[in-house]
Amino acid sequence: MNSVTPLENCLGSTKPDLDAGVTAIHLDALGGIAGDMFSAALLDILPDLWAHCKKAIMAMDLSRDVSCDFHPHTDGTLNGTRLVVKHGQAAHRTHTPWSDIHTRISQAELEEEVRRGALGIFTTLAQAEARVHGIQEENVVFHEVGSIDSIIDVLSAAAIIGTLGSCHWSIGALPRGRGEVETAHGRLPLPAPATLELLQGFSFYDDGEVGERVTPTGAAILNYLDETHELSQAPDTTVRRLLGSGLGFGTRKLQGKSNVLRATLYGASLPLPKGDQVVVLRCEIDDQTSEDLAVALNHLRALESVLDVVQWPVYAKKGRLATALQVLVTPESAERVMREIFNETSTLGIRHRTESRRILARAPLEVDGMQVKVAERPAGPTAKIEMDVLTQTRGLAARRKQRTKVETAALKTRNDH
Repeated sequence: MNSVTPLENCLGSTKPDLDAGVTAIHLDALGGIAGDMFSAALLDILPDLWAHCKKAIMAMDLSRDVSCDFHPHTDGTLNGTRLVVKHGQAAHRTHTPWSDIHTRISQAELEEEVRRGALGIFTTLAQAEARVHGIQEENVVFHEVGSIDSIIDVLSAAAIIGTLGSCHWSIGALPRGRGEVETAHGRLPLPAPATLELLQGFSFYDDGEVGERVTPTGAAILNYLDETHELSQAPDTTVRRLLGSGLGFGTRKLQGKSNVLRATLYGASLPLPKGDQVVVLRCEIDDQTSEDLAVALNHLRALESVLDVVQWPVYAKKGRLATALQVLVTPESAERVMREIFNETSTLGIRHRTESRRILARAPLEVDGMQVKVAERPAGPTAKIEMDVLTQTRGLAARRKQRTKVETAALKTRNDH
């Protein structure tokens, strides 16, 4: 295990960030779920989240004896991340009234989303404990989950959930575990009563492993996600784009499998560009002056059903320099446009064929009075200014600078909406 690092010096993993655009997160509780496993799994794939966790932890002004770290971990089978909290004897309190924790979180200088998440997780846990022990919520005293470790776990989870925003969360069936667990209330059967209270309606399975697989803190996080993000155990039929996955290790060692929670991140599926059909009209012209042909092509471009007109020089029969003409039209207008080509040019024949095409979604935007075309490409949107608006800008460098500025602003406007 790495040496413990003071809170103010905690550093995250050196893994590169994923691109923005996480829309769904699926959890697989292979080993189970606890507060530290939840945070470690997300930090394993998104280490930049640690800055938000650290800020929340520091805002609680915990004991100076407390230190933490998250670092790579392996069990010889899988590689992932562990979240480790260490503290001196003085900081190790295990009997903390819920009212004290509520007051400290409420008064701490936390971001509002983090405060709401931390209070939400602890509140669901306090309500479950109150129902299990037949007492009022305000009289609940946390024992194991009142420790510094659990407070840090909840703060980290709240910071991660708040930072990721309105993602779709899902989780597979949960491992039930077997046996008993030693608590401040004596030995209790597994899953612990508070855990069962929090996870009513969730699907469980028994894989034969002995020990606690879902802790009360882990159950409270799932309950909070269910209340705020409609956590689902149903099959997700939405087509999504895989971004990556992370593994968060727990402290226990299981007999037949790795004690990990896996978080798999997905982004929105990129739709294929829309497809349709066009008719391609082709001919070569070697006996019409360039001046007259330019007028003819302008007339063709002005036709409503003409999608594109291009020309390029070619050598025709007898070594004559000629112009190759290609016109793209909608299928229903092909006959009418061919008549116009015969009327406008000196060609004696036109070849035609039908082709399929894919076209990107695009939209015009106006930035500082300038027209910009934004195209939705599979790798992300691009913007291109209409060059006509730069005709009054003198100098290549000035036009490039203006173009970059306007196109960057157009992409920002598109992303903001």
